Amino acid sequence: MAGPAEEELAALAAIFCGPGEWEVLSRSGTQGAVCRVLTKAEGPSGADTPLELVFHLPAGYPACLPGVSVGSERLTRAQCAAVRDKLLEQAQGFLPEPMVHQLVVWVQQNLRHLLAAPGLGAGPGTCPAASATEAEGPWMTLLHLDHMRAKTRYVRTVRQWASALGLTGRLMFMGRVILLLLQGHRDRIKEYLVLQKTSKVDVDSSGKKCRERMASVLWEARAQPGHARFLAFEVKEFSSLDELREEFETAGLEALFPECVLGLVK
Repeated sequence: MAGPAEEELAALAAIFCGPGEWEVLSRSGTQGAVCRVLTKAEGPSGADTPLELVFHLPAGYPACLPGVSVGSERLTRAQCAAVRDKLLEQAQGFLPEPMVHQLVVWVQQNLRHLLAAPGLGAGPGTCPAASATEAEGPWMTLLHLDHMRAKTRYVRTVRQWASALGLTGRLMFMGRVILLLLQGHRDRIKEYLVLQKTSKVDVDSSGKKCRERMASVLWEARAQPGHARFLAFEVKEFSSLDELREEFETAGLEALFPECVLGLVK
């Protein structure tokens, strides 16, 4: 399997860490991997609907689509097939990035709407209203990363995690200072922090893979009207303190600069 697929499997194991939530059913260099996620999503009646999602990641994944099967003791075969078809439709838009977590989150957020479609045992479909939390704005978190010995690999992994969790923001470098600004659903940022602390994302002084033990949260809060809404996740290099300050001002976070950043460069 490709490197990004292997890294995704490790990330998924850290995200779905509850009893029985995650299992790799098979793994092969030529046939790829088959993994299972047990989760729940809100059904048409408002009650949680258990879901068994099985993903076949072929050897060429994520450059090609995964296979998907959907099972649930509370859904009919027709409903499971409809959910599977919609997941495959969504998967087309994620190519060529790792997508299993994004697909799980998507079905968690959209199952009720999918099952409300005509012909699936419920009334006419309606667009789900945004939750109160979403309406209030996304969450924002600023992290300080102590160092990156394997920078290329580390940056690639951070990009992958941000994409899988639906997060936007900035990974910023200025000299020895490394800052990570994340924006998105608060629960997804919490999942990112778990990955940051539990995954072997860097290497130690001897070149062996190691966990990030020195990352620290400098600030977190719900985005306010004056804060920028990031449309993507970007990696940026700055050659001076003024350039970095300007980035914070553009994001509407100028007050954070003297409070959280200046002390790191002195």
